Amino acid sequence: MNQDKYVFAQLVEFLNNNKFRRIVDKYDGNRYVKHFTCWNQLLAMMFGQLSNRESLRDLIVALEAHQAKCYHLGLGREPLAKTTLASANQNRDYRIFEDFAFFMMKEASDKRATHILDIEGKKYAFDSTTIPLCLATFPWAKFRSKKGGVKAHVLYDIEAQVLAFFTVIHSFKT
Repeated sequence: MNQDKYVFAQLVEFLNNNKFRRIVDKYDGNRYVKHFTCWNQLLAMMFGQLSNRESLRDLIVALEAHQAKCYHLGLGREPLAKTTLASANQNRDYRIFEDFAFFMMKEASDKRATHILDIEGKKYAFDSTTIPLCLATFPWAKFRSKKGGVKAHVLYDIEAQVLAFFTVIHSFKT
């Protein structure tokens, strides 16, 4: 019999539950909710992402297979229905999860920061590059008469060694 915590439960310990609760309160995310809270939704979606699930149905099947362990994973005792998760994904304010993701990214960036250069303030490196694409496969990516491609713009935080901003555009002039 397993006496230790599951890996997923250990990962969840790193999440700042108080900060998440404040964000949920800010957007009134748990209003009219009885059982499946925003925290349960976050954990369910994290489990799906980390276990490489391809769809909500696939995620629900995996959770049903591990129903006895769901409480220890932090997902609650009640079985999760696909319609419950789908409704939560559709109706809940996405900004709850967006704000929490930005908070976690900032926290990770701050913890990872090193002082490589003795210059005050943030240090960024910017790169813009063209990624060539085959026009036969990607006809929407045409930027010259016989060439196709997309442009990637990247802002890299040098001290934290993480991406600060990334965007891909397909309509540009050369």
